[in-house]
Amino acid sequence: MTEAMATASGAAHWRLETEANGIAWLIIDKANAAVNSLSREVMEELDAILTALSRTPPKALIVTSAKGGFIAGADIKGFVGIDSPDAAYRMIRQGQQVVDKLANLRCVTVAAINGFALGGGLEVALACRYRVAADDASVTLGFPEVQLGVHPGLGGTVRAVQLAGPIAAMDLMLTGRHIRPKQALQMGLVDKLAPAAQLRDVARSMALSPPPVKTMSLKHRLLNLGLVRPILAGQMRSQVAKRARPEHYPAPYKLIELWQEYGGSGERAYEAEARSMGNLLCTPTSRNLVRVFFLQERLKSAGKSGEPMKHVHVVGAGVMGGDIAAWCAARGLTVTLQDREEKYVAPAMERARKFFEKRYPDEAKRNDVLARLKADVPGAGVPQADLVIEAIYENLQAKQELYARLEPQMKPNAVLATNTSSIVLEQLAEKLTQPQRLIGLHFFNPVARMPLVEVIHAADTDPKEIQAGLAFARQIDKLAIPCHSAPGFLVNRVLMPYLSEAVRAAQEGIPLALIDRAAEDFGMPMGPIELADVVGLDVVMSVGKVFFETGADVPPVLATRFSAKKFGKKTGEGFYVWQNDKPVKPPYTGQSAPDDLQDRLLLPLVNEAVAVLRQGIVEDADLIDAGVIFGAGFAPFRGGPLQYARARGVDAIVARLQELQTVHGDRFAPDEGWDLLR
Repeated sequence: MTEAMATASGAAHWRLETEANGIAWLIIDKANAAVNSLSREVMEELDAILTALSRTPPKALIVTSAKGGFIAGADIKGFVGIDSPDAAYRMIRQGQQVVDKLANLRCVTVAAINGFALGGGLEVALACRYRVAADDASVTLGFPEVQLGVHPGLGGTVRAVQLAGPIAAMDLMLTGRHIRPKQALQMGLVDKLAPAAQLRDVARSMALSPPPVKTMSLKHRLLNLGLVRPILAGQMRSQVAKRARPEHYPAPYKLIELWQEYGGSGERAYEAEARSMGNLLCTPTSRNLVRVFFLQERLKSAGKSGEPMKHVHVVGAGVMGGDIAAWCAARGLTVTLQDREEKYVAPAMERARKFFEKRYPDEAKRNDVLARLKADVPGAGVPQADLVIEAIYENLQAKQELYARLEPQMKPNAVLATNTSSIVLEQLAEKLTQPQRLIGLHFFNPVARMPLVEVIHAADTDPKEIQAGLAFARQIDKLAIPCHSAPGFLVNRVLMPYLSEAVRAAQEGIPLALIDRAAEDFGMPMGPIELADVVGLDVVMSVGKVFFETGADVPPVLATRFSAKKFGKKTGEGFYVWQNDKPVKPPYTGQSAPDDLQDRLLLPLVNEAVAVLRQGIVEDADLIDAGVIFGAGFAPFRGGPLQYARARGVDAIVARLQELQTVHGDRFAPDEGWDLLR
């Protein structure tokens, strides 16, 4: 047994196997984990093994995984609790030095990528001399670090540029997008593709007969010149600025600075990468985005248990019902879509076809998905369905009459759900024979883009039905949050004070685009006026009845548009005229927003989130933050409305609400529940 094999024998996460031909296989199989990630323990073991291999190198070393994926990246738990940029820098620099040992081995090294290679996992692969990837749908490569408020830190900002050139490498790191093996091959991040079943053989062949190592092309060297980098860096900043502001998301801008200064080469580039990432890890943005990551994992875990659905029947082929049906079909379920007449179902089927065309370039795959979605005006799918989702218009009597027809036809164990956005379950279930079987499955528009589903339950809802709803949401790749039945539930409830205040500001004559700008400056992905148009002014009016006590209280700027059936994006006009799916926003030259506008918009939302916490509509403050981020798009870098309140200071916000109450009225009165955050 060699010294290297002896070093690996006691490892918990790695094993080293040597073939008679002199090739060693370094296989990661993280203990007690479904996927491989780079924790401190994993890196310490790797360091020990590589130290031994550097003394007694094999003929060649192939790095691969025993699991279905290669390496998913760093263990995010390691990001929590770092108390200073210097401590973060030391941790990252140590990780870099481990990966450097792999890059500096005096033998051929090959990464055999058999699944996702993301973040730190891709950086480990890039440190090998060659990379072979399985040409398989399960394989994706990428640098998702910007989604956590940082950038690659194990040498990726250097090696990616050297292999793929500055334009492609920087785009991959700045966007955080994932790429498929063929794209990685074209970019130069991968040297060869292999059928999944032949990956080990191809990697072995490359190790035994290594091809010439590729060098950066002349074009890429020219683009990487010190004279050219400032020009390209300026263009990169302009592109990033369309998506994120430096004060909100500093990581992409710091990444551009690194490349502009060092060009992805030299020892100083590695040192600067570690120092930059150490600083970023300790920013409020990164801490909040890491928190959001764990909130997302919590929501995913809520739906892990439950029998998978096979057949979903949707009643109501409007925008929401039709899009829910299309999404379920895209996620592998058989779906029947019902409405009163064929003329109501046909537009939904056409929208679904266009959606599938964009999503599935492969015609055979597209046809398979289309075949799973069937128009069903008579409702023949109801007796076969595991889940029936009602998505008709917001009218209590109409929904109750529909349930009276549906309930006798349904299988005894089938779930009955409503997509209502405003009517409480207790009222909807009044005339059901088994009221405990009704749950809410509240999707958000647009269904294909919004990740959240609220699973609504009343006091007497059967827990099995609630769990079935949570499991269904996970089955169709949505995040599920359980909510008690109450007007507006969680997301619409906290949104409505925000939207209604925006409408009041519009009624005062503040330009619509200026109102939106105030919210965007805070970090919201779109302003409240644009959001109202996207949600639909009909929905805003329906849910808004909770906040406008009488019809006379509805500002004319909203009421007149509603009366004219100008509902927003869905009708082509609401507050804005919509062209090519985008709002046309009139200029507001020469006007500035009132100093208190941003707080007028955002603090009622935060105040309502406190009320939701006080009333126990959702289990705890973390779930409220998660729901408002994933359901309403609340600025993720702020960590959610309640996290923002803690960061700004509970006393400061209460005092500010009292000031606004004095100036603008009692709708700004601080909720009784603020002490819960102290």
